[in-house]
Amino acid sequence: MTLVIVHLRSLLVALATACAVAACGGGSSAPAPAPAPAPGATLPEPPPGGFAPSGPTAAPTSTPTDAQAVRFLAQSTFGATTSETDRLKRLGYNDWVEQQFQIPRTSHLDFVIAVYPIPTPDGVTVTIDPLYQSVWKQAVTAPDSLRQRVTYALSQILVVSAADAALQTAPHTLASYLDILSTHAFGNYRDLLEAVTTHPAMGQYLTSLANRGDGGRVPDENYAREVMQLFSIGLVQLNTDGTPKLVNGEPVDTYNMDDIRGLARVFTGWGWGNTGTPDPVNGRFGGNNPQDPMRRVIPMQFYAQYHSPLDKQFLGVTVPAGTAGPQALKTALDTLFNHPNVGPFIATRLIQHMATSNPSPAYVGRVAAVFNDNGKGVRGDLKAVVRAVLFDPEAVTPASGPSAGKLREPVLRFTAWMRAFNATSASGNFRIGVLDNQLSQTPMRAPSVFNFFRPGFVPPNTNLATADLVAPEFQITHEISVASYANFVQSVIPNGIGTGSDVKADYTALNGIADNADALVARINLVLAHDSLSPTTVTSIRDAVNAIAITANNARQNRTNLAIYLTMTSPEFLVQK
Repeated sequence: MTLVIVHLRSLLVALATACAVAACGGGSSAPAPAPAPAPGATLPEPPPGGFAPSGPTAAPTSTPTDAQAVRFLAQSTFGATTSETDRLKRLGYNDWVEQQFQIPRTSHLDFVIAVYPIPTPDGVTVTIDPLYQSVWKQAVTAPDSLRQRVTYALSQILVVSAADAALQTAPHTLASYLDILSTHAFGNYRDLLEAVTTHPAMGQYLTSLANRGDGGRVPDENYAREVMQLFSIGLVQLNTDGTPKLVNGEPVDTYNMDDIRGLARVFTGWGWGNTGTPDPVNGRFGGNNPQDPMRRVIPMQFYAQYHSPLDKQFLGVTVPAGTAGPQALKTALDTLFNHPNVGPFIATRLIQHMATSNPSPAYVGRVAAVFNDNGKGVRGDLKAVVRAVLFDPEAVTPASGPSAGKLREPVLRFTAWMRAFNATSASGNFRIGVLDNQLSQTPMRAPSVFNFFRPGFVPPNTNLATADLVAPEFQITHEISVASYANFVQSVIPNGIGTGSDVKADYTALNGIADNADALVARINLVLAHDSLSPTTVTSIRDAVNAIAITANNARQNRTNLAIYLTMTSPEFLVQK
């Protein structure tokens, strides 16, 4: 994304120059403790001839180079590790992805329950911290690294947030929600849509929990609006390639206020669930009495007495008056799922989160076609869709045009550092909390249902705007956030992060080659930027490294720190291409 690089460079050059010397501060060169084996770390090996592909999109058949492997892992995981790079090169693209599809998910809820059992003992103050710790730990260490990345993308499409007052001290609820995203990440989008709709995290966040339509009440319309606008069909009718359908030169709305009102009636009568036999008594509906200790991590249940008895008209469908609530919900979700917009809508969102901000209509069309039919007559198969996103020629082959690539969001820059340099946690729990001030972003803490940034965001008064290009991540990129990020990595690289500097990287191998600036910069260029640093940038970093005399105190560690810092603030690293 050439124009993005130009815009970023104007923000970063002066800042990186000013901070370079300060980044040379101390830091231990002692190796980090070995990580504990991850659950399920024994991975299924491909049979003779390899795994059968889970979708119609063919994988590249060539063996990836180191740089190609690191680049692919930047798209498909939270960042390349040495072991994952080696595994991808050994297995090849198809078998690596198919192997990832078979790895069982790692549970966030199990992690939270280990800290705060259910029911939580009296006198224990529950905080959100274990949720964040589990997210960081899984991002860095979980063997199902592709599932983790897809789950993260889905969490930014089907948004709930710990920033909301109802959820800010609900780690179990949000961990359970992440678990349903990861459970369905390689399943079917129809099932995912139902799991999201009936989850108490979404019910609280978009106020569909305890939504009443009885006695002539006007239902809450919040979820009805957002499930259409953000989770399924979008605002305007789309062609299969994601371009808007036009009538008399103007886009056509997908829904109107009558559709919202009709659909809102569907989402009435859903309240807190209970374990065992459903017990939809009045007092349980809004969570007052009786309360099931598991209610925050199990699906909502239907309370017929609070459901709207009226007919429900939306998107050309009518659910007759008196239809049972679960059947009305099924009809509504089937209608949304089968709408022709869903394929191109979800295809575009996943491509933007994983591969490029401005996919061509042809790219969107190819992925949408796989969403519509996985080659076996199945609609919504997310395994096939993920393959289509990652194996499309526009994703596999680096492009150099002005629309190519995407700005790497702050969370992914941070996790790339942790994974590239084998960051480990002294406590084993990755005790990292909210990073809003440092990164302008913390997973599961978006400021609104519209995520941290909107998919159609265009930085105003920029060359990107002139070229009619979107750059979603630029919505949280400005002078303050750039400076905060640079200061953050300047501190984290040598000192680690988290409570008591719980999480630290291992630079032993880098310090071993730090006498040779060319070798040091080349290695960091590979593991962080898949050899994408320009010759000018490489020269600048090498010269800065050589300015630290090898005879100086802590010279090798300071050389390593500086080379990583300058790479992580370089436009070539910040823009994933």
